[in-house]
Amino acid sequence: MTIWFILLIIGAYLLGSVPAAYLVARWSRGIDIRKYGSGNVGASNILTVASKRWAVPVIIFDVGKGMLAVYVAQLIGLEVYQQAMIGVAAIIGHNWSIFLGFNGGRGGLTLLGVAFILVPKLTLVLAVIPFTCLLFKQMPVGVLCAVTLLPIFSWFLRQPFNIEEPLSITIGSLAILLIVLIKRLTAPRTLVTASVSRGELFVNRLLFDRDIRDREAWIHRAPPEQREK
Repeated sequence: MTIWFILLIIGAYLLGSVPAAYLVARWSRGIDIRKYGSGNVGASNILTVASKRWAVPVIIFDVGKGMLAVYVAQLIGLEVYQQAMIGVAAIIGHNWSIFLGFNGGRGGLTLLGVAFILVPKLTLVLAVIPFTCLLFKQMPVGVLCAVTLLPIFSWFLRQPFNIEEPLSITIGSLAILLIVLIKRLTAPRTLVTASVSRGELFVNRLLFDRDIRDREAWIHRAPPEQREK
């Protein structure tokens, strides 16, 4: 099983690295999505720079690659902790894609796919939070709440949700939370945020996954070459 585990770790990272949003933006608009909108390589930015029609296949693919990576691990009989590690590899691939110079998205949809296969009942419960926040245009807050509660619920509510190997699931959930935090907090500053204090920048990135509080101003930024003129 060791060779299968290693191959699946590599395969999950490469699958996660496939940047669906980047490719769709190239095909549909002929643009580099990293230079438009929020700069995020994900479905939310496709909604801003393209349309809902183009966002749907990105959503399906980004969720699906997380689900597929873990499902294949289950199919060949790997342990739960190995399944969790393979899922984490897919999320890392999405966030730091080898095909985009280790740039990428935020991994929200891919981690949803991973979590759904690992702990389907718990994921369905926690998925209500981000989708409720979406109604108020605060999806990043909902994602943060959900990934923070995932390790807590997976441990303390392991019996009601009938979670197998709760320690492996909890550790895997903590790794997912850490990945989300690292991705949000380590992005380089932009010209838009040059005057934002470190404290405000930290709060904005942690809660809202953007550098400034004004969502509309953030997602409708001009490309860097236009801002420099």
